[in-house]
Amino acid sequence: MAVYEGGGNRRPLVMGIINATPDSFHESSREGGVERALEMIENGADWIDVGGESTRPGATPISIEEEIARVIPIISELSKITNVSIDTRNVEVARKALEAGAKMINDVSGLRDSAMIDLVIESECEVCIMHMLGEPGNMQDNPTYDDVASEVNGYLLSKARELVERGHSMDKIHLDPGIGFGKTLEHNISLLKSSLELRPYSILWGVSRKSMIGQICDQPKTENRLAGSLAVAAKAFDNGIDIIRVHDVREHVDLFSVLERLEE
Repeated sequence: MAVYEGGGNRRPLVMGIINATPDSFHESSREGGVERALEMIENGADWIDVGGESTRPGATPISIEEEIARVIPIISELSKITNVSIDTRNVEVARKALEAGAKMINDVSGLRDSAMIDLVIESECEVCIMHMLGEPGNMQDNPTYDDVASEVNGYLLSKARELVERGHSMDKIHLDPGIGFGKTLEHNISLLKSSLELRPYSILWGVSRKSMIGQICDQPKTENRLAGSLAVAAKAFDNGIDIIRVHDVREHVDLFSVLERLEE
């Protein structure tokens, strides 16, 4: 996948979210598995991101065996027809997912585990490095930074450089500031505004229906956060963000189609 170098808009790639979990923060993303993913593909998804462990604030870990059992059957089916990403922080799960046909590891723990780095290098797969402060169980317990943009962007760039220095292709590295993962509303806004500091690497935003949208729009229920999520997507289009990870594929594809036409 080519890295976006700036200089004019082109639509972000759309990554549809499939949560093979009983406790994801957005209820409708837990439903359907393969069937829901097929609908997303029909509606224009470029990637499907499959996760088997909830990383919502306050979530507790599950066993490796349970995570594998949740995601591998879905990945095995979907990888036959589209690009699949495995959303995991566990190297054993990531390895099984790659064997089942996944093309990207989406590591919400930001490659903290050296074994995950080794797997990325060994497999030459695409990788999304996301920043998370602490662990899902405690990440929203008073998150504190001296300079959130400098610290988060610096961390992501250092991990990306480590991969490149070990021979990994820059074109296969995507950086995600981790909106809502150990950040306050002001932290999240600062990170979105400073995302272009992550160039020349590909940038991924995952903001769909998150609490940031609820806080800004005074919408405590996730089902009422689509409009706010689309507003972030429009900003992603303007900024030339490379991938946007969403629950609502059709609505985002339609948004980008209209924005592209208006740019002609």
